Amino acid sequence: MKALLALVFAFLMPVAAIAADNSQPAVDAASAWLKLIDAGNYAQSWTDASTLMKSRVTQSDWAKQLKPVRESLGSVTSRDFVDAETATSLPGAPDGQYIVIRFHTRFANKADATETITMMMDAGNWKAAGYFIR
Repeated sequence: MKALLALVFAFLMPVAAIAADNSQPAVDAASAWLKLIDAGNYAQSWTDASTLMKSRVTQSDWAKQLKPVRESLGSVTSRDFVDAETATSLPGAPDGQYIVIRFHTRFANKADATETITMMMDAGNWKAAGYFIR
């Protein structure tokens, strides 16, 4: 399942990214979105995601892919912001405003993980367009 989740969102990894100077609103939106996932609200995380993400995966498939991955990791014990990079072009995605955010996360069953959330500007708001755990 991890490979499938990674495959679905691999297109959202940045090609050419630069450091984000004004990324805090996107980081805040990503943090709020991750709290939905942490609470097991997978359907709501899909509902709150970008139009792009929702066009690439159904709500049902999103929950089916995400649930076993996140449940196997256990609860989040800590999550620390690492960095944010802006991009206007990502592989397999239309040009737009993106911020790729990384968190160092400790789960109950995995002490050293990196969560990467690609946020995109969608109808004037930062919304999740991709999620990857390594």
